[in-house]
Amino acid sequence: MEHMVKIRDEIAAYLTKHKLSVHQFAVACGIHSGTLSRVMKGQQALAMNHLTRVTRGMGLAEDYFYSKYVDECLFDSAPTWRRLRPFLLQCAALARLDCMERVVQTLLDNLLYAPLLFEVAEELFEQKNWPAAALIYENVAASEKYQHSERLALCQYRLFLINLGDDPQKNLIGATILENYVDKLDEINQLDALKQLAHTYASLHKWEQLGELAEKMLKIASHLYELRRSNHGQPYKRPLYAYVLYARLLRAYVQEERGDYKAALESIPAYMDGSWIREDTEEAKRIIAQYQEWGRANIYLNRLMDGQMEVLAEYVEYISSRENEIFIALFRIVQAANRYKWNVDHILQRFSDYIPYRKYSSIFGERNKLMMSDQYGQFCSELATYYLSRNQYKGDEVSMQSVDLSAKIDCTDNVIRGTISVDFEIAISDMPKPD
Repeated sequence: MEHMVKIRDEIAAYLTKHKLSVHQFAVACGIHSGTLSRVMKGQQALAMNHLTRVTRGMGLAEDYFYSKYVDECLFDSAPTWRRLRPFLLQCAALARLDCMERVVQTLLDNLLYAPLLFEVAEELFEQKNWPAAALIYENVAASEKYQHSERLALCQYRLFLINLGDDPQKNLIGATILENYVDKLDEINQLDALKQLAHTYASLHKWEQLGELAEKMLKIASHLYELRRSNHGQPYKRPLYAYVLYARLLRAYVQEERGDYKAALESIPAYMDGSWIREDTEEAKRIIAQYQEWGRANIYLNRLMDGQMEVLAEYVEYISSRENEIFIALFRIVQAANRYKWNVDHILQRFSDYIPYRKYSSIFGERNKLMMSDQYGQFCSELATYYLSRNQYKGDEVSMQSVDLSAKIDCTDNVIRGTISVDFEIAISDMPKPD
């Protein structure tokens, strides 16, 4: 590398061009002149904070010397973590992933650097710098692929979270990969990972996998809760009883989605009952109240889907004061209307402002846009079917909304349902319209 122009050579050229002494330039940059003098003589490596000050003093872009700095840190001298850690963080901040990758891959030739690099990735993950964090996680995971370590499992979990997006096939691949590593996580991270996997499989309508995850989450969370009760173990960032309630809710949700509404009704009391929870905090009271609220709503919903029309009026009044419940309620009401040939025109008219897609919160959190988009696609299909079956000529527009949205999220079932509704509209277009 001796033939390459070094950073100190470029500094020297700058000093000559501007007729500055080392002392003058050091003062202007805010660096001790002795330190800069040793750097210029090759007696001392350039620290990251000194590089930043020198680059700024020369009026250059902050990352101007980064490629050269990689060479000088890795090849011209022995790598030192004290210099490279701040450099990696600064590369991440400036999106210089090319320089990051060279440093990371070279350092991982020595696996002693794996835990240090992982800590940097965790810091970047907390800062929500996803591209930079993913780069390190991917390289650390590749270096430890035969170690079967907890750190490898955490890398895969973080990569799963980072890569979750609007592409259902990619989400499925990510979930399938993560499932191989969940058991290697510590138990509390297992619970978080199972929760995230549950959201993904729910959005993909993988009810069998979702049911298995719910049972696994229930077993782990119940065990940890009892263990903590017996030995007063460490507190967790989320209350363990919340995972127990959530797993029970998922069990009922799977039964509902499979159309077993009677079984779902029998399962609902399990997550409405908070009498076994020993914590008497405001948080505990809030969480118990939330699950009881969801339970009441789901009792109405499952009775409705089971064909019990006598509950419809009561359910409508119940949701009328709960804005976040209205969209999913309309979806289920129209589904039931199509199944049992009910007339719900008055309900659709009453809540017409809630039919256009908008952002709602749900038990799966606001982040899962794919799930909400999928539900809206299904809703459009059901609504089109309802209008068309009653010769109300609104179905063509609603069906095309369903096709367009479902195509964007690659949901084949909804595209087919929406297209069938459109074809039906074309087929009856020549029929005389009702007076």
